[in-house]
Amino acid sequence: MYVVIVGAGEVGSSIARSLAGSHEVAVIDIDGDRVESLMYDADILGVEGDGADLDTLTEAGIEKADVLIASTDDDETNIVTCGTAMTIADAFTISRVKSAKFLRTWQQSRRAFGVDHMVATNLLTAENIARVIGLPGARDVETFVNGTVQMAEFEVRASSPIADQTVAEADRYESLTFAAVLRDDDVVIPRGETVIRAGDDIVVIGSSESVRTFAAAIAPDSNATQNVMVIGGSDVGYHTASLLQERGIKPRLVEYDHDRAREIAEQLEGTTVLESDATDREFLEREHIADADAVVAALDSDEKNLLVALLAKRLGAQRTVSVVNAGEYVDLFEAVGVDVAVNPREATAEEITRFTREYDAEKVAIIESDRAEVLEIEVTDESVLAGRPIRESIQEFPTGVVIGAISRGGELVIPRGDTVVQRDDHVVVFVDAECLDTVSDML
Repeated sequence: MYVVIVGAGEVGSSIARSLAGSHEVAVIDIDGDRVESLMYDADILGVEGDGADLDTLTEAGIEKADVLIASTDDDETNIVTCGTAMTIADAFTISRVKSAKFLRTWQQSRRAFGVDHMVATNLLTAENIARVIGLPGARDVETFVNGTVQMAEFEVRASSPIADQTVAEADRYESLTFAAVLRDDDVVIPRGETVIRAGDDIVVIGSSESVRTFAAAIAPDSNATQNVMVIGGSDVGYHTASLLQERGIKPRLVEYDHDRAREIAEQLEGTTVLESDATDREFLEREHIADADAVVAALDSDEKNLLVALLAKRLGAQRTVSVVNAGEYVDLFEAVGVDVAVNPREATAEEITRFTREYDAEKVAIIESDRAEVLEIEVTDESVLAGRPIRESIQEFPTGVVIGAISRGGELVIPRGDTVVQRDDHVVVFVDAECLDTVSDML
């Protein structure tokens, strides 16, 4: 597949690096230094110029492109780029936008603006936050097979009941698979004798009920999330509150600007809007932030988000989730005490990368910035899995592959060594990034 990416910023560069190993990739950016740096890091064609310009797109080979990804920081530029490409090429066009207003227009008429697929960064970020909040203790959550299978990543803390247990001791859940242990920079495929250590991140795959039961067991001091405070009426904050409302949660949202607070209050009837400065300690104490199951910091400043999240934690909030716009700060936020840091650009890059890879899979979830992937595939006669017991077919795969779940005719099948995978089964598979290309061909 030949992919043209317009924009070599954080999003475009991440997508380019993810795709360069298995596809031909060309990247366009007006900043020559960015293009040169990316060409040095990855095996790509770099073109300096305006991606919305027809001549620049032609230089990048748009006529032969299978996919065009417009990923600059400017919504209008991305939309115009897709429309321009459509005039001379048959490429599938993907546009990144921050504002959901363009998404709403596009949803009314698919291929509006010349865009085949649109990714709204702020809404996507809010969806990630809402999923994480909905599962106590989780760092990442994805669903597969129409919601019947769930993948979740948890941090194992020293106080967790499974810390220092072996996988065999911790595995007490009938429809749950321990897919991986993420330890420092290593991806450990767990065996029965693998010891789970404090500080590990553990990835599990199973039914939604079993994953939720596991979440309650791994963090018994976590309450079911009902009391949520969203700090900031930004686009991300607004969408987060709206999504929480849809899930039956009545959040409180704190916004300093009077006009914006009034606007949100009129639009979100199920949200209590409080007009105040969220860095005011007395206000937070007065609003009983210590009773909050989760606090979401969604201001437009990373520094203020960090301050608010740490203050909320210090005042007794059980869990904090913070938006972090600068990708290099994500690890720092979590290192100093924020429970989950969500980077909109990273989430967008993962979503677009996921979409481009779904030519070969029903759904893809990317773990820890491309350290591993969880794939949902529909089994065909050509698959190594078809018509064979798992213990037999798994021997042909490289180390780093775990069959997490099987859905057959809408029913969940627990994968065991003697389970025979059948044609048309939907199989959810954990794959270490190092063997992804090989495994994808076999599946």
